[in-house]
Amino acid sequence: MLDINKIREEKETVKKALLKRMDEKDLDLDSLIELDDERRRLLHKAENLKAERNKYSKSKPDKETIAKLKAVGIEIKELDEKLRIIEERLKEKLSALPNITADDVLPGGKENNKVIRTLGKKREYDFKAKDHVELATALDIIDYERGARMSGSGFWIYKGQGAVLEWSLLNYFIEFHRKNGYDFILPPYLLTEQSAYTSGHLPKFRDDLFWTQDKLCLNATSEMMLGNLHRDEILNKLPMKYFAYSACFRREAGSYRKEERGMVRGHQFNKIEMFHFTEPKDSWKSFDELVKNAERLVEGLDLHFQSVQLAAGDASAAMAKTIDIEVWIPSMETYKEVSSVSNALDYQARRGNVRYKNPKGKNDFVHTLNASGLATSRLFPAILEQHQNSDGTVNIPKSLQKYTGFKKIEKK
Repeated sequence: MLDINKIREEKETVKKALLKRMDEKDLDLDSLIELDDERRRLLHKAENLKAERNKYSKSKPDKETIAKLKAVGIEIKELDEKLRIIEERLKEKLSALPNITADDVLPGGKENNKVIRTLGKKREYDFKAKDHVELATALDIIDYERGARMSGSGFWIYKGQGAVLEWSLLNYFIEFHRKNGYDFILPPYLLTEQSAYTSGHLPKFRDDLFWTQDKLCLNATSEMMLGNLHRDEILNKLPMKYFAYSACFRREAGSYRKEERGMVRGHQFNKIEMFHFTEPKDSWKSFDELVKNAERLVEGLDLHFQSVQLAAGDASAAMAKTIDIEVWIPSMETYKEVSSVSNALDYQARRGNVRYKNPKGKNDFVHTLNASGLATSRLFPAILEQHQNSDGTVNIPKSLQKYTGFKKIEKK
């Protein structure tokens, strides 16, 4: 959520930044300022009346004063109710606005995404390469048919060496983050509406989440839980660096494209998430650290990938800047995101009321940052396709072999 004072004081700057990702017809900052003007007027009037009432709190009032205080009390109650309604309307309108983008973020959508780094090279095959669905099926390590029969389309079952490979990826990530001094969190998978609001998924992305009859949602990413870890707290020591494992659940509304069959897009997948709470002055230093961590993890799997800075319209509404780490999927002839590194600045912290004591001793909002470290559902296909052999077997990256206990996947 944006700071209404920043909107008031820097209206044109804020407007220019928001127009990178919004249509001008949908942006009306003047109405927000008018609502805030009304809020301030009501607040001032209510505070004056309360001060007047307090003058008589230590004396014994006469009948005339009692009648006057009663009338004042009624007026205060009416003003407080009007103020509550105005504040709710203002919060609702502010919550609907996206974050202000960083200065170097380009306007527009995917067409303006910018490749900033490419690591490794696309593999050239001297045999007819298979796609990951063919490989996984032939090696009997993923069961798509029974997964769909069990839970519907968009689900699959890991089997045998496939299950071991999946869990080995998670072990590889966990060891990496622990060595870097991050605190390990295993959070709940169900969250309240308040938690989904704090993370920025509500109100806009309600339909992308799975909801229970108890009005709890299944987490779409561990970012949702980690962002709520210190809600309504004042933090004494920053930065605080966490990583969490969770299965993630997404409705992925809309039709699946033919080329996204298999594991490239699904309703459930495994992911390790990194999360930072930091002082504003250290925000972009944290961002660079998270990008570096995500890139090192993919590089350690001997996979060809690229890092892409997203344009304003292609990034999450809650984020000021996002860099995606995208792995090459040969059969699709395209790159797919395996980590999204984002800086929310104080946008999420305002929603969750997460603060710290600044150098002047004042409570101020922290900055929050998150990054996949990493998601497995696209790494798995990339490993199968990029590390396949002519005989249909698949080599295990060296970084994973101590976890798998085998160097190659082959049909048993």
